[in-house]
Order: sequence, then structure tokens, then C-alpha cells
Amino acid sequence: MTGAKVDTFQLYTSDFHAWTQEQVNLLKTQQWDTLDTVNLIEELETLGRKERQELRNRLAVLLGHLLKWQFQAERRSSSWLSTIREQRIQIKLLLKDSPSLKPYLEEVFLTAYELGLALAMRENQLGEEIFPEICPYTISLKP
Repeated sequence: MTGAKVDTFQLYTSDFHAWTQEQVNLLKTQQWDTLDTVNLIEELETLGRKERQELRNRLAVLLGHLLKWQFQAERRSSSWLSTIREQRIQIKLLLKDSPSLKPYLEEVFLTAYELGLALAMRENQLGEEIFPEICPYTISLKP
């Protein structure tokens, strides 16, 4: 390893933001040999996983609040409705920014429903029997 590469690696462990700025500069100036490729690859892979996790989590919150809204009509609140609207908007924005996540939406839908179901039961101390075992909702990607 060259001295610059060691310094770049040390920067990665001590100041992540500075490391990212350094990597951007190295890419822009095409200094390929000084890139911290090991950590750069790891960070890019992590970014993809985070995007998928965010989509799954937002979908789970949306489904959990839809369940609460539908099956606990007597406890409906404006905050539930706000959360439903916000999650729908955030999911649309995520898919707009990363259209390649659209197929993942269907792949993760059942897992998100299980998480949403757990959220609805936990927040209201209700039994599983209140809610449907199979998700009563479908994916709609209307504009």
C-alpha cells in the first residue's frame, strides 16, 4: 500500500465525512490508484441495503397504520392519517429516486405486512385475531 492509501484508510476510520469528500475529489480528478477501493465498495453496497431497508420500514409503518385505521375505527386519529399520508409520499419519493427498487417492493411486501401487523398489535395491546392473517391491501403505484 502506498502512503496516500494508508492515510485515506486512516481518514475512513477517524472522520467518515472527510473520507467521503476525499474519495469524491479523487474520483473527480481520476486518481484511481489512491482511491480507498475496499471501503468505497463496502460503502456503496451498504447504501443499496439501506435503501431497501428504508423502503421495507416505511412500507411496514404504512401497513401498520392502515391496519389500525381499518380495524380500530373507534380510535382513529389525525396523527394516524398523517402517518399514512407521509409514508405514502415518502415511498413514492424513494421509488422516484431509485426506480430499481420497484421490484423489491413486491418482494418485501409480505415481510412488511408482518412488521406492520406487529406494530399495530404492539401499539394497541390487541391480539392477533383482530387483524387479518393475510394482508388485505395491495400495491398501487399511482402518481
